[in-house]
Amino acid sequence: MCGRYYADEETIREIKLLVGELDEAQLSKAAKGDIFPSQQGPIIAAGSRCEKKLAAGLMTWGFIRPDSRRLIINARAETALVRPMFKDSFQKRRCIIPAGHFYEWDAEKNKVAFYEKERHTLYMAGFYQKYDEAWHYTIITTKANESAKSVHDRMPLLLEKDELIPWIYNTKEAKHLLKKVPTAVTADMTGVQERLIF
Repeated sequence: MCGRYYADEETIREIKLLVGELDEAQLSKAAKGDIFPSQQGPIIAAGSRCEKKLAAGLMTWGFIRPDSRRLIINARAETALVRPMFKDSFQKRRCIIPAGHFYEWDAEKNKVAFYEKERHTLYMAGFYQKYDEAWHYTIITTKANESAKSVHDRMPLLLEKDELIPWIYNTKEAKHLLKKVPTAVTADMTGVQERLIF
């Protein structure tokens, strides 16, 4: 799963380079540093559909279960197409969640940061839905790849830059991307001392 991730000014700068439509005043309100469920984070979604441009904005992390109001922060890639809570959002409202890195917790409940050595920003696949007149997103997770599975058996579905437009605008290609193995990431516990306490 992905229960927390990190975004900063460099993440925002990367978003600005990617999108053609941008509300700078709104993006300036984005949480910076570690982003937790129920907080607002910057996302990238469809902009001008006729030109297949990207747009950026803020949404709240977590779908809301109608029966309990509990937040659903992740959707499994394996079931995103069939679960009633997710399938309409997958078909019509896919998005990208940029992050400097994401976190998982190991068997000893230690927090581990994952990032890519070659670039500052990761692109996590997701989709969004409206609840109570506000837009909410969830992050899609998949089976952990070789670089992450020693820490956790799940990880976000990571997209490459050349997969962003297909993910958002091409449903057939997006279905194919649900099955991809994410690119390798680097695990880092340096300076990360937090432990998960139940």
